[in-house]
Amino acid sequence: MNRYFLGIIFLFFSLVMPADAARLYIDPNNPSLLQGEAIALAVRLDTDELSGECVNAVDGVITYDADIEPVDVSIGKSIFPVWVETPIINKEARTITFAGGIPHGYCGRVQGDPNLTNTLVELIFKSPVVDGTMEEKKVSVGFSPGTTAYLNDGFGTKALLQTYGSIITLSPERSTESGDVWTRAVTEDIFTPEAFSLTLASSTQTGEYYIVFNTTDKQTGISRYEVLEESSAESKLFHFGAVTAPWLETRSPYILKDQTLRSVIRVKAIDKAGNEYLTTFVPDKSLQRGYVALTDLLIILGLLLLFSLGGLFWWMHRDRNLSVSSVSFGNQNKL
Repeated sequence: MNRYFLGIIFLFFSLVMPADAARLYIDPNNPSLLQGEAIALAVRLDTDELSGECVNAVDGVITYDADIEPVDVSIGKSIFPVWVETPIINKEARTITFAGGIPHGYCGRVQGDPNLTNTLVELIFKSPVVDGTMEEKKVSVGFSPGTTAYLNDGFGTKALLQTYGSIITLSPERSTESGDVWTRAVTEDIFTPEAFSLTLASSTQTGEYYIVFNTTDKQTGISRYEVLEESSAESKLFHFGAVTAPWLETRSPYILKDQTLRSVIRVKAIDKAGNEYLTTFVPDKSLQRGYVALTDLLIILGLLLLFSLGGLFWWMHRDRNLSVSSVSFGNQNKL
């Protein structure tokens, strides 16, 4: 009898006590789509706040069925400011992978905040348009077993993780809207990405200089970064990078091509709607290698010109003296 009651008590507490595990889930978990409609599925993170659990990184692998089409991935509303791997759609493998983190960890929603401030990424899926008739079907978007979350404990400990996917109902009816939700969001986005700065650093192993940068776009998310190393006003004689040089698509960190640091470094962030924010970094002259200022160069050229003219004057004056001496010596012989 005692064992019976102990079993009931254990079962009761196992049901009501929260599990000490992080939770990744897709929201909404059971939406419906008409043919041609698009939807944004948010990948959200919950932690066990009662135990003080904090997660500082997630390495995610999303899988999806063949009957649903991934259109894009937005990180504009993500709580992750650092991305080791920005989201990548692999249509052949039908996966979406990402790896990001947050310094000091995410420990749960702020009390009293009415918004869901636990978004990692937003997955944009679209229901395909099928010729002829089709039956209603259900497709799934979920997490691969390779998805991992890490605790903010300084040891890279893997968190106990529960994952919950989404089941999408595809309707046989076609959408009457002229455009889908995501297309309208991109069209209506007129705001530039958030302001950001460039940080110069050097490798302790190779000594190479590189820059670090990051920003966000709260509307549609960052599409890409582009960089340009342009010759500075005082060093245009070196012509490392002309104003007409092409912008190069890049990511942070970016190893500088001009390791002499004589170039002005420009980076622009471009969001999904094509809006741009440009930031510029001019390396300090004390760090520049092999740098000769234009004023110093002019002084050097002036001194060289002065010495050249002095030498020429001396040579011409010497030839004249030799000629005069020759004439005088000849006249003395005649006498």
